[in-house]
Amino acid sequence: MNTRSAPSDRTRIRRLAELASYEQASLHAVIDAAHLCHIAFDDGKGTHCIPTACWRQDDYLYIHGSNGGRLTRLLTSGVQACITITHLDGLVLARSAFNHAMNYRSAMIYGCFERVTDEADKHQALALFMEKLAPGRQTQVRPGSIKEMAATTVMRIALDEAAVKIRTGGPVDDAEDMDIPAWAGVLPLVLTPATPVADEYCRVEAPDYVRNWAR
Repeated sequence: MNTRSAPSDRTRIRRLAELASYEQASLHAVIDAAHLCHIAFDDGKGTHCIPTACWRQDDYLYIHGSNGGRLTRLLTSGVQACITITHLDGLVLARSAFNHAMNYRSAMIYGCFERVTDEADKHQALALFMEKLAPGRQTQVRPGSIKEMAATTVMRIALDEAAVKIRTGGPVDDAEDMDIPAWAGVLPLVLTPATPVADEYCRVEAPDYVRNWAR
């Protein structure tokens, strides 16, 4: 993969460094393929790792939460956080137990979140989140009310300190193991959209993004 220098010592990948990338394009691709990230932080009582929805706008990763939630309170206080995203693409079966592996795309992002305080920017960020979930849906649903928007905090973290690690391909066996009569190769794993299930009270014809969901 194309790499450049790690942006910080804590992002420098040491184990299998040849799988590392510090390019923004690689980072953006991993984030844009995800709907969920995990955020690790320390609140003084222990270390926590909480899953939450995420999306990207330019060179920031965005999340949102309730004003009174622990995650929101801690992240907006300036605490350091580590965000991880992982896509598991396959199980790699080798001829020896030691050389089994997984194919994956992963990213780690370090830094501090900041609150999006401008109301127009906040509305735009949430609209982009809805657009990521289902393109075109933002114009079909009721927008957030003043009360709902006031109860919601939108946060973002710059993508300045991050690393990507990606493994692809088949097993890497030792030469002396090549004659072992065991099947070797990759068991692919794919997140596949299933047939949409309409709400029992829904009387609206399915829009294109629903009809095409499982295609």
